[in-house]
Amino acid sequence: MDRFQELSAFIAVVEAGGFSAAARRTGSSQSAISKAIGALEKRLGVVLFNRSTRSVTLTDQGQRYFDRTKPLLDEIGAADNELTSSTLDISGRMRIAAPSTFGRLHILPLIPGLLSRHPGLKVELLLSDAARDMVEDRIDLTIRVGTVNEPDAVVRRIGSTSLVCVGSRRYFELKGTPKTPADLVDHNCLVYEGMVESTHWPFTGPEGPFNVPVRGNFSSNSVDAIRTGVLAGVGIGMFTRASLAEELAHPDVVTILNDFVMGTRDVSVVWPQRRFISARVHRVTDYFVQALSPRL
Repeated sequence: MDRFQELSAFIAVVEAGGFSAAARRTGSSQSAISKAIGALEKRLGVVLFNRSTRSVTLTDQGQRYFDRTKPLLDEIGAADNELTSSTLDISGRMRIAAPSTFGRLHILPLIPGLLSRHPGLKVELLLSDAARDMVEDRIDLTIRVGTVNEPDAVVRRIGSTSLVCVGSRRYFELKGTPKTPADLVDHNCLVYEGMVESTHWPFTGPEGPFNVPVRGNFSSNSVDAIRTGVLAGVGIGMFTRASLAEELAHPDVVTILNDFVMGTRDVSVVWPQRRFISARVHRVTDYFVQALSPRL
């Protein structure tokens, strides 16, 4: 049997959730689908599906095979479409991950434009400050702020956002305003645990970069939680400027130590390691690169 037929049948069974549904989806008979899967499993020497009277699910080997072959089939389909259509109309599901605050402020507002441009897309936006496993969670692309510690990932840099140290006017009226980074030892610093230098804030002086140890009575793995604490006058926070797009215009928010805060964080689109990246992922990446750049 043709390997492409075997692969097409395999992908159809996974996406349709069963052999009968795959047959209806492809216009083939159920016996033809079963024969193709049997031939594929025999050729590979592994069992791809757990079969029962009620469900068909992937084995561990089947899941790995799907993760590797689905992008390949997508790429073949995209190549066919590019030759038969002057404008590639992308469609299908896109799982996009982004940090919670940055995603809410900068990615979510761009989704309507993306869907308007490509109405065949079905976007799943996952907002979390924790870095997700792109392969395990079947994420097509991630927007990252900061260093990407995944050597096998494909990274496309969009731009950068500067760091900023802020507090509320009410807090500084009560506690005084730090004049140098060393003064932070006497202040309540709110720690964002998702930041690389969470308890050692980065600054730059006449002799170059240096870190200052900070501490306080509140920490969180959520940027939104630290932002709320700063606005409530609890203490001082260190953020990326892009995460404070709304607060920097607030009359009660004051930036401090501006002559010492020189650091920046890259904003990038990240793909999981794949030999073949679908045209859909390429086109959505291009959209975000173009639309995000002016916002940084």
